[in-house]
Amino acid sequence: MPKSSQYGLSEAQVDKFIDHGYVALEGAFSSSVARACRDIMWTAMGLSPDRPEEWRQPVIRLGFMTQQPFVEAANTSRLHAAYDALAGEGRWIPPQGLGTFPVRFPSHDDPGDTGWHVDMSFGTDNPDFMQWRSNVTSTGRALLMLFLFSDVGPDDAPTRIRVGSHHMIARRLLPRGPEGMTLQELAQDGFGGAETCDEVLATGRAGTVFLCHPFIVHTAQPHRGTQPRFMAQPPLLPKGEFDPSLPPSPVQIAIRKACGLKF
Repeated sequence: MPKSSQYGLSEAQVDKFIDHGYVALEGAFSSSVARACRDIMWTAMGLSPDRPEEWRQPVIRLGFMTQQPFVEAANTSRLHAAYDALAGEGRWIPPQGLGTFPVRFPSHDDPGDTGWHVDMSFGTDNPDFMQWRSNVTSTGRALLMLFLFSDVGPDDAPTRIRVGSHHMIARRLLPRGPEGMTLQELAQDGFGGAETCDEVLATGRAGTVFLCHPFIVHTAQPHRGTQPRFMAQPPLLPKGEFDPSLPPSPVQIAIRKACGLKF
């Protein structure tokens, strides 16, 4: 396992990631970068923080952003060290931007996207997202990441995370080999019993990043606060396929531990 002094995460943080499926890094990027990114997103939506009467939709989705503040947010030295620590040194592609962005606004309306799910990592050319796939080696995805660009409290539509659910997904995927399973198949059996897991909310100050195991079960929720919530939910992309000749990363250790394999 990577040493904390080399990679910027404590051994306790790495152990938490393996067991719980996530680790939260406060101050992973600066508040000034977060503010610059929010300004760009306000412009992209054609809205203003000073005109709340125009915030009529519960959620507005923005695509991939490549402007410099987004690249800077995703590539701080602290985050690069954490990527190495969790996904394996040099086994990931530096993000060239961030996206997508579900910008959530205070609303009593149903946003229509609050179902529990796992972010699938391949087969995404299928127009039916329920047919997108994941497999036990997490082809196409090294991490799920939640970048907070605004302060997020319990009422501000924080993502709900099922603690330890990545273990259940790993066990479901193992028998299916490289072809894996679709999101529909995983959902049909309740994500391997993940409803029994404890929940945690992805809250924090702007600049916080939640680095999550690719198999973590999570969901959005309605916004019951007063200020819009700005968040990106990108993958960290791997450089290549799983290589059994390399020492297992904490992402892989978590999978092997869940499946009762040596690590």
